[in-house]
Amino acid sequence: MSIYLNKASKVIVQGITGREGLYHANRMRAYGTNVVGGVTPGKGGQSVEQFDVFDTVSEARAKIGADTSVIFVPPPFAADAILESADAGIALIICITEGIPVHDMLKVMSVIPPSVRVIGPNCPGVITPGEALAGIMPGHVFSHGRVGLISRSGTLTYEIVDQLTRAGIGQSTCVGIGGDPIIGTVFVDCLQAFERDDATDAVVLVGEIGGTDEEDAAALIRDKQIVKPVVAFIGGRSAPEGKRMGHAGAIVSGGGGTAKAKIAAFESVNVPVAESPADIPSLIAAAMRLPARV
Repeated sequence: MSIYLNKASKVIVQGITGREGLYHANRMRAYGTNVVGGVTPGKGGQSVEQFDVFDTVSEARAKIGADTSVIFVPPPFAADAILESADAGIALIICITEGIPVHDMLKVMSVIPPSVRVIGPNCPGVITPGEALAGIMPGHVFSHGRVGLISRSGTLTYEIVDQLTRAGIGQSTCVGIGGDPIIGTVFVDCLQAFERDDATDAVVLVGEIGGTDEEDAAALIRDKQIVKPVVAFIGGRSAPEGKRMGHAGAIVSGGGGTAKAKIAAFESVNVPVAESPADIPSLIAAAMRLPARV
């Protein structure tokens, strides 16, 4: 079992005839993902490197049963690509595209039905090690195991997973939720999914400055809705107020969204917070030896 993605998922790539789309479609297929084709308007009926290309997502869903889409569409068209997938009945939409206007994402998230899960935009995707990879993650650093991971940062995801794998701690599913101000799936959603997942024993949560998603996750733990062990890391501790630090959502303003506030929120509910990524393997190993919260 896993959350969101598994070896049975039928993945299409929106923008498969573009350089990035085709490159990562091949990487996903090489990892073992069931990539069943792609979509590029106006190029339906063609085949690129043995991937069937369709004009629309609806056509791809009708003909090959696609249920998951990974989007590599330029920013001006990416919001429409998400909506097209949702309208076609795709259950899991993973948007890799960076730079989608905030107003476009606000419109998207206001009409997406609850039955559709959007991950991203500006995210590295999802991986269930040993089963399937949907996105741009480097599959070779991941190993199968029983620790879930949620992260706003792609680079920190790879760094922390590498530390876990080297320590002999495998992962059940890793979800890069993205660092934009408006994203689909947030920490709370993933924590609830991992809590229900029989294949996950503990969770690593990788946050950063900006927004309130980390505080919302801490509140969920405080309210006993999450009893599995959780270890956190917050990036951007030394970021100056008012200065954007890489991700569009990683900005401290008006005294809110600081690393200090997020760390305090987790510590108040007895979630260990790592000083550095190198500390996470020992913290998660220790947390998994403790009795579950009740």
